Amino acid sequence: MSFGQQGGPQSQWDPWKPHSQQPWNSGGDSQTPDWAALAEASESRNKRRRLLFIGGGALATVGIAAAVAVAVVSANGDDASNKPTAQLPATADIPSGSTGPEPSFEPTSAPPPLDPNDFIASAKKDTAPLSPGTLFPDQQLTLGETLYKKGPTADTKDCSTAALKTLPKILDANDCTRLMRVTYVDGGIAVTIGVAVFDTEAQAAKAKGQTDDKSIVRALSGKGVKSFCNSAVCRSTRNSYGRYAYFTVAGFTNGKDVTNKSTEVFAAGDALQDFTFDQIRRRGEAQASAAAQAG
Repeated sequence: MSFGQQGGPQSQWDPWKPHSQQPWNSGGDSQTPDWAALAEASESRNKRRRLLFIGGGALATVGIAAAVAVAVVSANGDDASNKPTAQLPATADIPSGSTGPEPSFEPTSAPPPLDPNDFIASAKKDTAPLSPGTLFPDQQLTLGETLYKKGPTADTKDCSTAALKTLPKILDANDCTRLMRVTYVDGGIAVTIGVAVFDTEAQAAKAKGQTDDKSIVRALSGKGVKSFCNSAVCRSTRNSYGRYAYFTVAGFTNGKDVTNKSTEVFAAGDALQDFTFDQIRRRGEAQASAAAQAG
């Protein structure tokens, strides 16, 4: 039995299509495919595909650029920022950040602190109760490592009667209104503090400036304290603060003279002099604090 060609057109072989029949050479019976024809056909198809890819890429690029341009125009086409300045809305048409009333605050400031020195500078403001008991209230006090016991006190409006040598004249000349005294003792050492009161700070400072080494407050004895510094040499100090001039006289209760080697007498006089300054300062602070609280 022989196999002849079947009727109908032969199917075209396409190497890119599955199950297509591969054409065979019509000449001869070797059934060998025409490889040159196949290569030429394949190259032709490859060129077409490259052209399609290039053309498609160019079209895609043009399409993307066009889309971006449309987007930019759409985004900015109606924007007022592209209009001339004259076409911008008037200031009154621009909404403000807040339409409500602005909060207002009353300006406040803390008042300056009251100066304690102002209250002890003149009799007009220095109105707190004043006496030896209010200025020196403690029956004993410790200064450093020394315990001092409080002795007698005195208070007079005749300042010159409680002073010695050059001090009476100075007190009278500057209108001293009061002289208070208190004595403290430590064993055989006694110290009398004298506080002269004036109406103004200027008077007290002037009186202190006129004093000298012979301006001495009269030593105060009694109430268990023996007489001292009546005839013996004693050590004295003088100072002023505010409307007060204050003095000390220190010595031995056995009548012994004070010398430069009597360091314990010097220490006692200095300690009680500083204590007097602190008491006057505390008086000013107390009055300043009371005035501040009263408003």
